[in-house]
Amino acid sequence: MSTKLPTIAIVAPSGYSPDAARDERGMRQLQQHGWNIKNLVNPADRYQRFSAPDTVRLAQIYAAADDPDVDVVLALRGGYGLSRLLPQLDFSRLAASGKKFAGFSDFTAFQLGLLASTGAVSFASPLVTDDFDVEPCCTFSFDHFTQCLTHPHYGFNVEVTGNQEIQARGILWGGNLTMVTHLIGTPYMPDIDRGILFIEDVNENPYRVERMLLQLHYAGILERQQAVILGGFTNYKSTEYDNGYDFDAMLQFIRSHVNVPILKGLPFGHFVKKVTLPIGAQAELTSTAAGFSLRFSDYAVLGVLSR
Repeated sequence: MSTKLPTIAIVAPSGYSPDAARDERGMRQLQQHGWNIKNLVNPADRYQRFSAPDTVRLAQIYAAADDPDVDVVLALRGGYGLSRLLPQLDFSRLAASGKKFAGFSDFTAFQLGLLASTGAVSFASPLVTDDFDVEPCCTFSFDHFTQCLTHPHYGFNVEVTGNQEIQARGILWGGNLTMVTHLIGTPYMPDIDRGILFIEDVNENPYRVERMLLQLHYAGILERQQAVILGGFTNYKSTEYDNGYDFDAMLQFIRSHVNVPILKGLPFGHFVKKVTLPIGAQAELTSTAAGFSLRFSDYAVLGVLSR
């Protein structure tokens, strides 16, 4: 008896992609790794800096959620645009669809809104463009994407020094730091106690990262977590004016002012080689002098892919 391959619907709820060839390559490589692809994005719909007008981007999300053949809804790319859609998203309807919503960066707004409204798990994962489109393909990222979506006891180990030794268990949540901070005080910010918060960002100098972390600290959010795990903070440029103030100096300052373990080294962010993370799942964190491990449970997965 043959097994139906899971289907990924591609949507573009944020910015437009400037290179259709890269989009097609990313979809093709996903197919080569065992997924059916249903592309709902029409490049001709581009509007200003967005992939399409707001109504069209909303329609893409609902079309994917309502399609019985679709298993996973994956964002084409990030950018900006989901913030405009949040009040018009029926998160209860989307959660009831049973789809696995995946992506990161600007897609964090959708994922945290979904978690805040319904408690449903979504997946911080690579995007089609800038991740799955890279040649040669990153086997690490493809394998973690598949494992996280299909294995009920997914987890990984990270070798890194300089972190505190702790053990914690709680809900994993977070994503892009700018988007997490952006949602403070809104209905789309999850109310998580004793959770494990992960964050990453791009093009943000250390002082801007510090400012956002302090906002989370002053809002009382960091102290309610069991741990904060830092992913990649990439593509920023230090200047002479920084005068020795760099990411390490920022991290030292934050660690000295926040009474919560702040770990570094999570292989997730705006770079190609990344894990996939189930936002809203139970996570078990063990950190030692040699590194840390994350193990996840209590979330629904797909059937195992066959190639």
